[in-house]
Amino acid sequence: GNTSFIPIPYGKSCKVTFEDEPGINPTPKYYHINFRKYPENVSVETFSYNTLEKARKKLAATNSSLLNPATIYGKRFKTISGMKTITPNDSLVLKLPKGNRAIYEIRFNVSVKNPDDYAAIMRQLIFQAEFDKKQTVWVPLSDYSGGGMGAPVVESWYLSSDGNGKITSRWLMPYSKSGELAIRNLSSSDVTVEMTVKVAKLKWDGRSLYFHASWRQQDSIYIHNNYDEDAKCIDWNFATIHGKGIYKGDLLSLFNHAPRWYGEGDEKIWVDGDTFPSHFGTGTEDYYNSSWAPVYPFHTPFGGAPRADKETSHGYNAFYRTRHLDAIPFENTFKFDIEMLGWDPGYVDYSTTTYWYGDYDAKAIGTSGIPNALKPLLPSDL
Repeated sequence: GNTSFIPIPYGKSCKVTFEDEPGINPTPKYYHINFRKYPENVSVETFSYNTLEKARKKLAATNSSLLNPATIYGKRFKTISGMKTITPNDSLVLKLPKGNRAIYEIRFNVSVKNPDDYAAIMRQLIFQAEFDKKQTVWVPLSDYSGGGMGAPVVESWYLSSDGNGKITSRWLMPYSKSGELAIRNLSSSDVTVEMTVKVAKLKWDGRSLYFHASWRQQDSIYIHNNYDEDAKCIDWNFATIHGKGIYKGDLLSLFNHAPRWYGEGDEKIWVDGDTFPSHFGTGTEDYYNSSWAPVYPFHTPFGGAPRADKETSHGYNAFYRTRHLDAIPFENTFKFDIEMLGWDPGYVDYSTTTYWYGDYDAKAIGTSGIPNALKPLLPSDL
């Protein structure tokens, strides 16, 4: 598949067509087109070939930046760091400077004595963040990294990981008065963790929102294989958020117990008072910018597949999608469901991590906690 993130503004209407070369036999076409509506009094410059040509150099520079992400441009920042060998049930805690500020970068460095324990320990190290005395982040470090179970390599705009315990987070995390970050060790082993944070001043005003990362895990979710039998094709709740905010992306990390592809079900996103989803997609691979379900790892700035153990898609798989121009604002509620439909009947274990911004009262519903993080990981050759 192919994905374009170039914005195409228009003032009155837009028509998108796809044309095959003469003599090409018709083939199925699947597509996602996301659009944003502006108020009637907003004036936009309609996209044209001439405007594209004028922007060629800027597009090339933007592409280069997206493939080589840098965190801070022209900022004076303060670096706060801490290193600790964390015993079981203990934490490494970093207090942030007080006042109107924001985190621009966090670097994690985890040292695991036995490489065979790496996957399990990364799942049982919990990254927590509290801003202005409210916890907004509680996610296993493996999943926060964008890689999911096994904590594999990730190369994206907001998150990077080398697959060996070094992780970089470039999510902007503003706060008004105070902030605190922590790594909590739920494992039974001592783990040495270093955390380095870059903080700079940033004015807090009426438009400011807090960064959130929410985690949900559920095992043995049934996948049906006949789309005509609607009652058996359940919609599984990927994420539900109450309050005002902006949805910025997600990770789907899973173990597929079925013998083949599990992701044919449509994804549906409801915003505020929707009676029909604002986003109604065509399946897992299209949502994650990887049409035709290529079962191999790949990375792009805003989407990728960090893990794909088998060509059949049986076993461990992971997809991430983060949003920039296509972020989804909401005033009251956000709901994301995905239909459980595959090539064969079977079961999957799903873990979802969602990245979003919200006001002080915003809250993710149905999140998971310690019992789910402590669940042993299945062997990859199962």
